[in-house]
Amino acid sequence: MKISALLTSAGINIGLCVLFLSLYSVLRKQPANVRVYFGRRISEEHSRLREAFILERFVPSTGWIVKALRYTEEEVLAAAGLDAVAFNRMLVFSIRIFSLAALLCVFGILPLHYYGQNIQHLRIPYEDLDIFTIGNVEKRSRWLWVHCLVLYIISGVACILLYLEFRHIARLRLLHLKRATPNPGQFTVLVRGIPKTKKESCSSAVDDFFTKYHASSYLFHQIVYKTGKVQKIMTGAKKACRKLKNFTDTTVDQSCKAITYRCCLCGASSNSFQLLPTDEVVPSRGKVDLDDSSLNIDNEECAAAFVFFKTRYGALVASDVLQTSNPTKWVTDLAPEPNDVYWSNIWLPYKQLWIRRIATLLGSIVFMLLFLAPVTFINGLSQLDQLQKRLPFLNGILKQPHHLVQLITGYLPSVILQIFLYTVAPIMMLFSTLEGPISHSERKRSACCKVLYFLIWNVFFVNVVSGTVLKQLDFFSSPKDIPVQLAKVIPGQASFFITYVLTSGWASLSSELMQLFGLIYNFIRKYVLRMKEDTEFVPSFPYHTEVPKVLLFGLLGFTCSVLAPLILPFLLVYFFLGYVVYRNQLLNVYRTRYDTGGLYWPIIHNTVIFSLVLTQIICLGVFGLKVSPVAAGFTIPLIIFTLLFNQYCRTRLLPLFSTFPAQNLIDMDREDELSGRMEHIHHGLHTAYCQFPESEDIQLEEIRTVGNDEDGGGCSSGGSNGKETLQEQQQPRRDLSHPTLKGLPVSRLQTAVRCVTFLIRLQKRGLS
Repeated sequence: MKISALLTSAGINIGLCVLFLSLYSVLRKQPANVRVYFGRRISEEHSRLREAFILERFVPSTGWIVKALRYTEEEVLAAAGLDAVAFNRMLVFSIRIFSLAALLCVFGILPLHYYGQNIQHLRIPYEDLDIFTIGNVEKRSRWLWVHCLVLYIISGVACILLYLEFRHIARLRLLHLKRATPNPGQFTVLVRGIPKTKKESCSSAVDDFFTKYHASSYLFHQIVYKTGKVQKIMTGAKKACRKLKNFTDTTVDQSCKAITYRCCLCGASSNSFQLLPTDEVVPSRGKVDLDDSSLNIDNEECAAAFVFFKTRYGALVASDVLQTSNPTKWVTDLAPEPNDVYWSNIWLPYKQLWIRRIATLLGSIVFMLLFLAPVTFINGLSQLDQLQKRLPFLNGILKQPHHLVQLITGYLPSVILQIFLYTVAPIMMLFSTLEGPISHSERKRSACCKVLYFLIWNVFFVNVVSGTVLKQLDFFSSPKDIPVQLAKVIPGQASFFITYVLTSGWASLSSELMQLFGLIYNFIRKYVLRMKEDTEFVPSFPYHTEVPKVLLFGLLGFTCSVLAPLILPFLLVYFFLGYVVYRNQLLNVYRTRYDTGGLYWPIIHNTVIFSLVLTQIICLGVFGLKVSPVAAGFTIPLIIFTLLFNQYCRTRLLPLFSTFPAQNLIDMDREDELSGRMEHIHHGLHTAYCQFPESEDIQLEEIRTVGNDEDGGGCSSGGSNGKETLQEQQQPRRDLSHPTLKGLPVSRLQTAVRCVTFLIRLQKRGLS
């Protein structure tokens, strides 16, 4: 790729960024968009924007940048949680390490690459990007020791910064554990794989087991029931049947006549909705066996339960130990926070989970392999000169105007790849859901890992392999030489990686700031559908898409820093812009419903270590190709040192992210007991985990006989003359009551009945 094609791509993306940032600074000031750009603040702080006309609202400004940078880390922690702080620290780490790398590589290594060979240079815009890579350095060059020294400096500083950030997040995690508001999840254990017997229910089995083996700390338990749309309907019907079994002293209003409606399709009449007389209902009721075991609600109990303990330490011990000699029975784990529970997966049989994990793993691998075709095609667009040698019919494209060729090779490939990548996150989230996670945060964290592996494989390795295949077909001929092959082709792929940073980095950040989908949805809802604003729905931050994206850019930065340092200035702009944009979004747009306590940081740490080791292996191959034994020899100890550092971090800091220290939990329990708060905490556990928060049991009572209404007022809906207006229908009827619906949301049912009645009357008007 020529420098001119790179400048074309950079110019387009810079123009889009400036346009989107300017539009955002104007749109965020409009009162109609307050739910889009200030969703978290509106929902949590109940703040409002001024409705008056102010000229300043229509002038682009940079005040939002100053406000985003003004917040301290403590304010971000209080507003968005520890996960947001971990994400923010990842950006800070990237800014620090790549600022140093840009300073060393752009001013120290880039001139060595440009003057690496004795050739006649063209003007900069017409130079090829390969001139600025290590591929332009001659073999046995006496300047390769500079590359090795810079590699040592970047790796050493990265390890130091990574350890400091790891320790900082671990300290914040311990403070997060000691927060003022008690977390019910610290007192609760989720038990799965409860053995079922015909003699006793699951509830009795749980109570007997924990009373016998955890008598000193066991408090009480709560059984989990099967959930799902179909299951909820079946459970509600069975509950109603059980209530109806004892329902004897009832009479039904006989004054209403049968209501006849016309079919909307064929026009035929139907009287299916008539009331049967009481003497017909009573005999038929005797034919129905309501004592059938299928109506027993106990059958809807699943082999899972929440078990509550008196102390945090008791819950921790119960969750860590193996309960029985059969590891698949009485499986215990610390329960997630109440807002984090994913109820749809808790009732899944525990023995089924390993099959689900294998199936989703295979599905993810197949999806990654299917993505090879579009990635190879996209990479071919950036190397039309190589494709021309094998596909002569492309000569016509290369004969097009110069600016069109620059657009095709410099901007179009990364745009097409970005469009394809939009399908990855939803599919990986579906795979993570099918695995059977017990919490929303676990599901999102699993999707984050899958998206990360997908991006590293398809955007990095597949692009490298496809670029090699276009030039030579022997990449897989010698697997032992993979480091050498990577060293050959990665400098040549730097052009595609730079355009990818411009398109997927700069442009996607401005799109994230604009909230295009939310803006369009808000406009359609308010001005097209004329619906009220949904004040309850505020999105949560998409960690499963943004964390892998930032880590992928970090991988590109590390691997290209020494080999093709021209990418570093573009990456620095992305990280600086991302630091401002993401802080603004976390503080204003997204609401934190649940928090993992910084569990994303081990993913970040492992990915950075992988990037460092991969960079060192590739540099080892490069030094071997350039016949520099001294530089290659010094690189091997660096790889060993990085792996030892990783092992130290895993031993020293990683255990703090897998469990909680018993010392801290015991101190918190003693403090709560001395202050008298423990009894209040135990009382709150009874209502902490509510599986059906919006439903209550249907209370069936005696139906009173409604007096005969000669004028048919009780059934006026059947003989309506269509003269009622919508305003009259929307007026509440104070005499409308139903004694069997005390446990249900009567107001919603009334609204639904009015809407259905109005639609039926409109239909009758059209047919009459």
